[in-house]
Amino acid sequence: MRTALVTGGMSGLGAAAAARLAADGIRVVTLDLTPDADLVADVTSSEAVRHAALAVEPDILVNSAGVIGPAGPLWELPPDEWDRTFAVNVRGTFNMCQAFVPGMISRGWGRVINMASISGKDGNPNMSAYSASKAAVIALTKSLGKELATTGVLVNAIAPAVIETPMNASTDPAALAHITSLIPMKRVGRPAEVAELIAWLASDKVTFSTGAVYDISGGRATY
Repeated sequence: MRTALVTGGMSGLGAAAAARLAADGIRVVTLDLTPDADLVADVTSSEAVRHAALAVEPDILVNSAGVIGPAGPLWELPPDEWDRTFAVNVRGTFNMCQAFVPGMISRGWGRVINMASISGKDGNPNMSAYSASKAAVIALTKSLGKELATTGVLVNAIAPAVIETPMNASTDPAALAHITSLIPMKRVGRPAEVAELIAWLASDKVTFSTGAVYDISGGRATY
């Protein structure tokens, strides 16, 4: 039985991914800040992540932990909130990959799915910290995918448009309305829809794709 480790696994896209992977018979371990998670750890702490690595050896890593970050014009953003956004969204992904990818390499099989965003490709106004951090996740995925291309470990990213999750409940209403209006399907996505893509990327069905970015945007994506 394969094991999947899902960060941010207690809510939103992480919880949907955990449930969908479990439905495929995969043992799922959730990592989150909430006490109900299987592993309670802060992904921004390399020490906490290394400690978590002593408890589980996943075949599948879903990096879903993330924050929206500050809203407003770039020149008005508090630098500490900018740094916090990158700490969770980028450093957290880096910490998890650095801790768990070596084990996948040694076993000759692995799947890493990083949660990016369509904003990492297009850039959303008044969300520059989030957009820039997700662009970094995309570039990280492309680099790591090339580094691991002959190891049996595949690394891909997902770039959703707006999804109906608790995280977006805290998004500035005006910004949320704008980015929702950009979706040709004229609705936000559902976590279960993203989870289906995650399940596919985590499977043996994917064999010739790595370092790629998969849009799930209701038609918003233009490249």
